[in-house]
Amino acid sequence: MLSSLSSPISHNRPNPLPILLGSLLALVGGIVLLTRLFLPIRGDVPPALIMLMATISVLMAITSFVMYKSGSLQYLKSLRLLMLLMIVVIVSVMIFYLWLLSTVLFANSIYFSFMVIAMFFAGMSAISFGYYVSQAMTRRLFALADAAGKVAQGDFSTRLEIRGNDEIAYLAQSFNSMAADLQEIETQKQQLEQTRRDLVAWVSHDLRTPLTSMRVMLEALADGVITDEETQQRYVQTTLKEIQHLSHMITDLFEMAKLDVGHIDLDLHPTPIADLISDTMGSLMAKAQHKGLKLEGSVEDGIDLVYVAPDKIQRVLKNLIDNAIKYTPSGETVSISARHCDETSVRVDIHNTGVHIPPEILPNLFDSFYRGEKSRANTDDERGTGLGLAIARGFVQAHGGTIWAESTPELGTVFSFTIPNRESASS
Repeated sequence: MLSSLSSPISHNRPNPLPILLGSLLALVGGIVLLTRLFLPIRGDVPPALIMLMATISVLMAITSFVMYKSGSLQYLKSLRLLMLLMIVVIVSVMIFYLWLLSTVLFANSIYFSFMVIAMFFAGMSAISFGYYVSQAMTRRLFALADAAGKVAQGDFSTRLEIRGNDEIAYLAQSFNSMAADLQEIETQKQQLEQTRRDLVAWVSHDLRTPLTSMRVMLEALADGVITDEETQQRYVQTTLKEIQHLSHMITDLFEMAKLDVGHIDLDLHPTPIADLISDTMGSLMAKAQHKGLKLEGSVEDGIDLVYVAPDKIQRVLKNLIDNAIKYTPSGETVSISARHCDETSVRVDIHNTGVHIPPEILPNLFDSFYRGEKSRANTDDERGTGLGLAIARGFVQAHGGTIWAESTPELGTVFSFTIPNRESASS
């Protein structure tokens, strides 16, 4: 970020102190040199000469500060003119001082003419040098202007090559940092737009389908078309099931909304991991048995407490185990295990045999509204919101842990996540 850069530029108001100190040092140094120069020749330094030098120094200091504070120099058309003006002023002041000294020291004005000629050639050389210096500066500024134009057109990948350690280099560094921030914002914007499109597509399908089903069944019941009591009960049960499904979808959407804005409340305290796993398995055991699956769990010796929000981690376990049950063929096994990961965390694995997820799908599993097997997503028994794994990822990351998935044709699929086992790990 730009705020993290170390700026060599002062952003304070104009400070006259450096200008005054510079003028004072120049005056003192001039007097010292004049004293050494005049003593061998005249034996004294004319007071009028000192007063004149002091007056000129003060006037130059005041003029410089007024021009700086008023910003009048910024109206020049280019840096070349600014460099030329600076050299002309310096040479003019030097010529004036030379004339002043030659008038006092030398009766013959030819010495002054020689010094003026020398100063003229020195000034021309300085102008040539200043031109190339300003050319180097303006070339870097033009490169910055071109890069800014590309960014303005939407090319946020534009970067400048950093050369040197001066103010222009700092400006280029600031530009690169700004471009990187804009690129990140643009990426987030595109991701948000894609999420919005997914949400619209999801709402138009997953909400419309159960609502349409409930409307048809309730209209049939209200119109008296269905007179068979058994069919009426079946319609009522189906409607209740659809309402429960809608309730789960709304809950998932609410949880994702809180995760997206970072407003997640974690009531962290030491919790037995074995209790979390056994309670979650108990709530899903009937579903696993109905599908003909074996559900088993284990906790490594030495693991007692984990420092988590129990309701959130139990939701993670429920989402992962329910997902494993949903996509595991009948006759296979879903196992849950907890073991030490390192000194500060515990690793939990949910392993289901007989299922292989292609490598190209694994990176997308924890994205919102993603369903790995779309052919099974619309059946009554297997319908989901496409948010379960995304919510699990959000809860795990809120605890400072990580979550991932691995899959091989031989061993099946394993969903793993880590959680802290002590307070310091999550703080």
